Amino acid sequence: MTTTRTPQPAGSSPEQPPAPPFLSLHTTVVLLAAVVIGLVMGFLTARTGAPVAAAVIAGLTSSGASVPVLRGLIR
Repeated sequence: MTTTRTPQPAGSSPEQPPAPPFLSLHTTVVLLAAVVIGLVMGFLTARTGAPVAAAVIAGLTSSGASVPVLRGLIR
């Protein structure tokens, strides 16, 4: 008597549950929004005629400062 097995997708086994994602959806949305805020602030600072280094610092600062605020707002 022969038995037939249901084919499994490549890389998956029935014994092991799938690995959890590297970042949760909440973390991904917060970090992506912070990056967008930092890019916008850096661009606007550069458009005022400030030196490029000042625009980069403004973008990084606004990006970092927005993370805790966004974490509390996005739920």
